[in-house]
Amino acid sequence: MESEFNHHLLSNQSSVEERMAAGKALREKYPREMHGEYKPAENRADPVSILKKQAETRLPFLVPIRYARMLTSPFAFLRGSAAVMAADLAAANTTSIRVQTCGDMHVANFGVFGSAERSLVFGINDFDETLPGPWEWDLKRLSASIVSAGRFLGANDKLCKEAVLAASELYRKHMKKYANMGYLELYYETIQGSDILKVISPSAKKRAEKIFEKAGKRTHMQVLAKLTDIVDKKNMLRENAPFIVRETHSQSGRSINEALGLVLDSYLNSLADEKKKLLNHYRIVDVVRKVVGVGSVGTRCWVIFLKGNHSGDPLFLQVKEAQTSVLEPFAEKSVYSNHGQRVVAGQRILQAAPDIFIGWGEVDGIHFYIRQLRDMKGGVEFDPEKVKIKNLPQYTALCGWALALAHAKSGDAAIIAGYAGKSSELDKAMARFAFSYAAQTENDYTALAEAAKKGRINVAEPE
Repeated sequence: MESEFNHHLLSNQSSVEERMAAGKALREKYPREMHGEYKPAENRADPVSILKKQAETRLPFLVPIRYARMLTSPFAFLRGSAAVMAADLAAANTTSIRVQTCGDMHVANFGVFGSAERSLVFGINDFDETLPGPWEWDLKRLSASIVSAGRFLGANDKLCKEAVLAASELYRKHMKKYANMGYLELYYETIQGSDILKVISPSAKKRAEKIFEKAGKRTHMQVLAKLTDIVDKKNMLRENAPFIVRETHSQSGRSINEALGLVLDSYLNSLADEKKKLLNHYRIVDVVRKVVGVGSVGTRCWVIFLKGNHSGDPLFLQVKEAQTSVLEPFAEKSVYSNHGQRVVAGQRILQAAPDIFIGWGEVDGIHFYIRQLRDMKGGVEFDPEKVKIKNLPQYTALCGWALALAHAKSGDAAIIAGYAGKSSELDKAMARFAFSYAAQTENDYTALAEAAKKGRINVAEPE
């Protein structure tokens, strides 16, 4: 899927105005309204078969939990079926304007997190599927997720449409702003919590302030209190089988101590010297295997509890397996031989303030990345009883803003802005696509439920 012009070369030789004009000219071949079209391909693969194929590389005893979580709602199904949607997106025409995509862009993959300077910023917070690809794949998946999430939360279709339009509109408007920024200015640009409070309504502001306050308290000390118990006068990670389990051996047969040593040795090689020196001050206290997320269930994930200078100096690291991006069969092969490095590199490009401890490694052929657990992280809880549904468009607008910033950092904002334009044509197209694909998601969700009834898949008991 190569562009008809080398936009990197164009970026180096052309002005902002010339690149915006080049983006606008693309509309002749790729009209903006084409993004509103969705029809399943005649040879569309069975979504259940795609999920079962994914399960072949996962821990088999955890796969039923993945299916159980996906079957809680069509929105949960969408969250866990990035591979299904990737195939559908690849079947449609694209502008071929490339960015570093998130690859699994949906409304639950945004949140606030602490920068190295300990301020709260808002942005994308999941990068497992990141890979270079067409910018519109992320915006389409975000749009479809807005309708699925909105319906799950109790919104009517009018409000869902308003929310999709709001996301696309802010994506367009901020892309134009970023197109005119200097490259260094854009590199340092973040969406601060204070920036958000300036643009949302009083009712939404009150809720946002609570989220920020809660995130600010999610320090390693808070994790210590929430995830550990006192055992023999010292803190140990709390078990909750089958979701949090302390194991004696890894799946490869190595002892946990041996496997953990190899993991950390490999990981340390990916860190800068000052981060290595900082981490070397800590010692390991405990480690558990943990089930996380929806789409990630079945991949290998561990939590490591470390202690520093004293009992009030804990550090919690999450070790997460990184597999091949769901986009790779349709976009391009990753330039990184290690998929953990692919995830880390993508996060550093897309996220304004990446975790200081993020790194990668490999043990027994398993690629992984490591990051801090819960360090000043927070976001909207997608619970119908906790969300003020009338604020949905304000939240989705913030998502569109954050996605625009991520794409501008990795692609050519001027070309995208020129193509997207000033009118609402692109926004309307995204809304049409969102409702069409939400219907497809609901059909696929039903297909998975039928597969469970017929015994094609094994599903765990509800949590």
